[in-house]
Amino acid sequence: MGGAVNIKAVDIKTMDILFLRDFRLDLIIGIYEWERKVPQPVRLDLEIGLPDSKAGGTDNVADTIDYGAVANRVKAYLHDAPQPITLVESVAEHVAAIVRNEFGAPWVKVSVTKFAIVPGIKELGITIERGTRT
Repeated sequence: MGGAVNIKAVDIKTMDILFLRDFRLDLIIGIYEWERKVPQPVRLDLEIGLPDSKAGGTDNVADTIDYGAVANRVKAYLHDAPQPITLVESVAEHVAAIVRNEFGAPWVKVSVTKFAIVPGIKELGITIERGTRT
């Protein structure tokens, strides 16, 4: 009755994901004149696909993406953007481009949240994914 179970080998692709959650910045952002008068709090949440998973074995920051460097670069760019950024969609696109182009991430998910801008809505924002999960 009982026979051997034949299990096929499956090529499972994995990706390690580095995350930065509740990254707060005060930005001049918005489409309305009254929004652009003073900086307002914005929350960023990032999930960054790592190009490989060596760092867990080597314990070497050179084998991963330095989250501190990412945070500093994103903050510097958004505070000193060459042009005013008015939309949360634009913030998300700029952050995704920085992470992918400057830090070599094959995939990134970026959420940008603004608070209490529309009466009756506590938070509003966008989440984008760029690149490919490998």
